[in-house]
Amino acid sequence: MTPVLTREQIRRVDQLAIERYGIAGLVLMENAGRNAAEIIRNTFPDTRQVAICCGPGNNGGDGCVIARHLHNAGWSVRLMVAGERSRMSADCATNYRIIEAMGLDVAVMADAEAQLGFAGSVQGDDVVVDALLGTGFSGQVRSPTAELIEVLNAGDRRGMVAVDIPSGLDCDTGLPSNATIRADITVTFVAKKTGLIAQAATEYVGRICVADIGAPRELVYEIAGGDV
Repeated sequence: MTPVLTREQIRRVDQLAIERYGIAGLVLMENAGRNAAEIIRNTFPDTRQVAICCGPGNNGGDGCVIARHLHNAGWSVRLMVAGERSRMSADCATNYRIIEAMGLDVAVMADAEAQLGFAGSVQGDDVVVDALLGTGFSGQVRSPTAELIEVLNAGDRRGMVAVDIPSGLDCDTGLPSNATIRADITVTFVAKKTGLIAQAATEYVGRICVADIGAPRELVYEIAGGDV
C-alpha cells in the first residue's frame, strides 16, 4: 500500500536521506525537479511554453531545476523568484545561479508590482508552475504573495501545475488559506500528503502525481510506519 505522509514525516524522510544515507540535498532536489519536468512534458505534449513562479525556499529551488530541464527539452521558459535574493535557501540559490548562467529568462523580484506584472503577463499557451510555497506552509499567506496567487488563479493559461502542494494549502489538513493556488495537476514528492487527499483540498489539487526524489523506499515505509 502506498504511504501517505504528514508534514513532519516528509521532513524526517528528507533529513534521514541526507544524514543516514549521505544523499546530498541538492541531489534530492535535482531528482525532484527532473522528474516533475518529465511529468509536465507528458501532461502537456502540445505546448512548449512555461512561466514558473518560485519562492525563495526549497520549493522555489525545485522550480529552478524544472526550468532547466524544460529548457533543455526545447521549451520556452520564463521564471520569477518572488522575494529577496538574500532570502534564498542555499540549494535554491545554487540552482538559480545555474539557470542564470545558462542565460534563461529569469529574475528575482522583491517588488510587489513587478511580481504582479509577471503574473499578469502569462498567456493562454503558457503552462504555469507554482513553486511559491511548499509543505512547510501553514496559516495565512502574506502580502504580496496572496495577491500574486489571486492574479495567477484568475489568468488565462494552458494549465496550472503545483510543485509538491498548491501554494496556500495546508499540507496536513488540506484546508485552503486566504489565497490558495487552484491547480490542474499537483506533482508531489516521495508520497501523497495527508492534506492532498482531504475533502477540503479537492478543488485545489487537481490530478495528483507522485514523483520520486531518490530517497530509499525502505526509509519512506519506515517513517510511514508500514511494511516495505
